[in-house]
Amino acid sequence: MPPVTTGHAARPASTVALALGSVGVVYGDIGTSPLYALREGLAAATRGSPAQSGDVLGIVSLLLWLLILIATFKYVVLILRADNRGEGGTLSLLALCQRALGKRRGLLLLGIIGTSLFFGDAIITPAISVLSAVEGVTLIVPAFEPYVIPATIGIIIALFAAQRRGTEGISRLFGPIMLAWFAMLAIMGSLHIADDPRILRAFSPVPGLQFLFTHGASALPVLGSVFLAITGAEALYADMGHFGRRPIRLAWIFVVFPSLALSYLGQGAMVLADPSAARDPFFLLAPTWALPALVAFATVATVIASQAVITGAFSVAHQAVQMGLLPRMEVHHTSETQHGQIYIPRMNAILLLSVVVLVLAFGSSASLATAYGIAVTGEMLVTTILAFAVYRYLWKWSVPLALAMLAPLAVIEIGLLAANLTKFLEGGYMPVAVAALLVIVMITWVRGSRIMQEKSRGDSVPLSSLITSLQDSTHVSHVSGTAMFLTAESVVAPPALLHNLKHNQVLHDRNYIVTVSTSNAPHVPPNEQVVTEVLTDGFTRVFITFGYMDDPNVPRALMMARKLGIKFEIMATSFFINRRSYKLSDKSAMPGWQQRLYVAMTKTATNAPAYYHLPPNRVIELGQQIVI
Repeated sequence: MPPVTTGHAARPASTVALALGSVGVVYGDIGTSPLYALREGLAAATRGSPAQSGDVLGIVSLLLWLLILIATFKYVVLILRADNRGEGGTLSLLALCQRALGKRRGLLLLGIIGTSLFFGDAIITPAISVLSAVEGVTLIVPAFEPYVIPATIGIIIALFAAQRRGTEGISRLFGPIMLAWFAMLAIMGSLHIADDPRILRAFSPVPGLQFLFTHGASALPVLGSVFLAITGAEALYADMGHFGRRPIRLAWIFVVFPSLALSYLGQGAMVLADPSAARDPFFLLAPTWALPALVAFATVATVIASQAVITGAFSVAHQAVQMGLLPRMEVHHTSETQHGQIYIPRMNAILLLSVVVLVLAFGSSASLATAYGIAVTGEMLVTTILAFAVYRYLWKWSVPLALAMLAPLAVIEIGLLAANLTKFLEGGYMPVAVAALLVIVMITWVRGSRIMQEKSRGDSVPLSSLITSLQDSTHVSHVSGTAMFLTAESVVAPPALLHNLKHNQVLHDRNYIVTVSTSNAPHVPPNEQVVTEVLTDGFTRVFITFGYMDDPNVPRALMMARKLGIKFEIMATSFFINRRSYKLSDKSAMPGWQQRLYVAMTKTATNAPAYYHLPPNRVIELGQQIVI
């Protein structure tokens, strides 16, 4: 994320600096929507015929009122209130719901669906944004058309390749660049409003409603296209933890919304005056001599928007792993000062492959626009449902008040989802298929992990019983030193401890039973991460709790435990870990295909020593075979 952040290691930044940073990251996606939103809406309405004034006024009115109702009222006014200790996003909203209602399966399923739809959206944004910008070159040099796809893929590959080194340095420019971009949107739009001042009537919802009523069912494809104007609105909530509620609101009110509104009004006025401009109203706002600079600027803006989506995907994937929705993944921290600067190699490779496949499969931003929308509207609807649960059960709003605030939004979003579903066979199936696959993966991982935990607990030995038996045992040799046994169950003997006693018949002088868990809070202060419980002179239980956005660095947390009396030197300590292998069973609660998927996922998971940052030369892994 950019250097202006509220992360742990950063110095407090001013509200203005944070607002500028949010312009560069939070609003990158929605800020590039003017490249294609009105164009696609007009194309869906006219179907090759000249644009009529009523259609233009109606579509621009729909664009503006979607920005007012969904982006402004829902996200800026309502949803930004629902922060989980400063953090936002679908999983933060899920954590708030679980705090109020407990870990119910229905809530978990909603969180899984919302997260999966986010990734379905994340693979489309870089593809359509960069492709739409590069296509602008053909307005200057028509002969460039055969090179649009190769150039787009080249930019995308370079963008994903840069993730390994982190983006802290270059991200310092994101805010100023995007501020200049929004200023340009406002200026270009303002200069063309005079082309036909009738466009100002679009500020009223009446032209939009008239368009919907007069066109009936044929308005659904248009509604699905104009929805492109608010793709990226969910980033207002998802990135709240990096910038704060107030800076994001100020940036929207004073910079982003006015600039977007002026751009759409200017594009609409130009099309009213010259219907032929409907073929590409954004780029035609600029005089011919300025087109090369505008195309270059648009390309830079779309790369920044794509970078924000990629960074967000890393953050969501990290949260999903911490909350037990996905297998452990290797996470690299690319900045010593910015907590949110992470790089996940596996996720980066998956996103790159998916984006390139989309560009090759669809071939143009107009075709990709048909794939856009279903995932975003689905995610927005999930957010509304979860928000209702938070407002009603956590904040104790009355049912009439909660329904009055959210039910109209849910109706609008259901209508938008229905409109986007009309594009399902034309490309909308793509994000749905990606989201469905991820839902299956997450459900399988959650279900398999729960079954394995139950089996492990059923075959286990109570820790208290083991300690009692060891006190009278003459078959176990005691050696000096410290042993730490990582386990998911603190009340039962860790399998690694049992195997060590069975095969080596050795017990260290100091034994720590370490249980690592994840809180439903985004961050846990270092001085609150560790709790100890002395059982005997030789055994101590250690509970380590990380937030779902924290780096699970066990040695660093254990350093805090020294203040609690733990005698601990990391290079004089042996870390015992249980490594499981799995055997399929005909009597499993999971069907065969799900068993095989779960086993395959366990093999791709990052090994525990690397994930918990344990020193490799101090780790002892003991195997255990489990029948699923």
